Amino acid sequence: MIEVRDLSVALGARAVLSDVSLTLSPGTITGLVGESGSGKSMTALAIMGLLPDGARATGSVELDGRNLLPLDDRRMSDVRGRRIGMIFQEPMTALNPLMTIGDQVAEVLTRHHGMDRDAARAVARQRLDRVGMPGERFPLTLYPHELSGGQRQRVAIAMATADAPDVLIADEPTTALDVTTQAQILDLLRGLVADEGMALLLITHDLAVVGTAADRVAVMQGGRIVEEGATQDLFRAPAHAHTRALLAATRHQPARAGPPDAATAGRPILQVERAVRAYTLARPAPLAPHPVLRAVDDVSFTMRPGESVGLVGSSGCGKSTLTRAILGLDPLQSGRILLDGEPVTARMPAALRARVQVVFQDPFGSFDPRWRVDRLVAEPFHLTGRPCGWRDRVAQALAEVGLPPDAMRRHIHQFSGGQRQRIAIARALIIRPRLIVLDEAVSALDVQVRAQVLDLLARLRASHGIAWLFISHDLSVVRSITDRVLVMDRGRVVEDGPTDRVLDAPQSAAAVRLAQAMPRMPGFP
Repeated sequence: MIEVRDLSVALGARAVLSDVSLTLSPGTITGLVGESGSGKSMTALAIMGLLPDGARATGSVELDGRNLLPLDDRRMSDVRGRRIGMIFQEPMTALNPLMTIGDQVAEVLTRHHGMDRDAARAVARQRLDRVGMPGERFPLTLYPHELSGGQRQRVAIAMATADAPDVLIADEPTTALDVTTQAQILDLLRGLVADEGMALLLITHDLAVVGTAADRVAVMQGGRIVEEGATQDLFRAPAHAHTRALLAATRHQPARAGPPDAATAGRPILQVERAVRAYTLARPAPLAPHPVLRAVDDVSFTMRPGESVGLVGSSGCGKSTLTRAILGLDPLQSGRILLDGEPVTARMPAALRARVQVVFQDPFGSFDPRWRVDRLVAEPFHLTGRPCGWRDRVAQALAEVGLPPDAMRRHIHQFSGGQRQRIAIARALIIRPRLIVLDEAVSALDVQVRAQVLDLLARLRASHGIAWLFISHDLSVVRSITDRVLVMDRGRVVEDGPTDRVLDAPQSAAAVRLAQAMPRMPGFP
């Protein structure tokens, strides 16, 4: 058991945690929710002994009665992984790009138990199988860059649970996952808690995930826990105003116009015609032929100016590959893609490329960590020319996504995951393109900021006629922001229709699976 008592953390003169107390009991799941920057991740880092340099922590973090706060890094390294495991929020930065996934999962076992490499890799294979990465599709020799965002998160979960720790801290473990994989992972975590008696601290901004999985929930605001209780009771009758605000934001629906009239919308902004993108895979045996994976398989659809289209599907279905092709970052083997009637290629002119921008799934990986935020947000101006008063444009873009102007002078590592994603959205908006591709653009945002960003997207669509291709695993977000939805499965579009019809009465097996796997909060329809 871990008991956190009166934990306070200060960075210089700024208090980031104040008198936080939590009890993590064996066999229970405790949810920790709150807005971005409320102190959720800092609480986890304090428990793990991973606070940044210069941080001062007071209070206690007791594991079986032993206070972990005074331990040096050498003694804490014996606790991490063996007694306490952690799943970090951004899998690409948590995984070593130079090591195979098999060696990374096995490393926990060789480090703490002295297993030989073959025995540790055999256990690693079992753990990867358990998180939905079977050996026939995901050999141990793969590297993180060869996986999708959701698949990388599953590797991170396998690493954290490889040694069956007593306490598992999961910091946004399902943020990058589609709803069917999310349901599997939540079932897996619940099974680990029940079978192995571990205590689980589930940190997330997704209240529906907490409502589905957690026994108890604590709500954070401004570095403090403002309310705590049994999940069902707290969601049905919240006592604190901040908890009520979070629940209201979860139900928020932005005011938006209906779909554009096809008769008056003019030339399509985007045309995808029989697109095929295939990859040659490694040989299964020395003399066997190379298998071919058709990640995008004969996909066709059209988008009108000002239209908002959702693209949904399970992890690995081809959504991100199709996105790269639309952006001119991945060549097609056959078919074509037209933007404003002009072909999309790797060498398309800057004026054409400026008409489409993108918000990537991994906010940290999409920024140069050496640049300050003003330079990061202003980066698209290289396509149009940097205007006079560009810093005012940057400040305006940051304000539109809820960040203060002084954020311009900071580096990206100084922000939380949700704040980084807001900066990515500001960068995409700054040159007012005609089409923005949002690849899981709000998955890292807390519910209140998500509501603000969805309102912003709706306003920009109405005022500037921007079209959105919205790629997401969160069907509630897709319902609130899109007119039409495309469902992908194994590289093909298997369903295409008005959003409400597809989500309420799905026709394809893939859409049915997505709708059934969507988590729902207690007391909500």
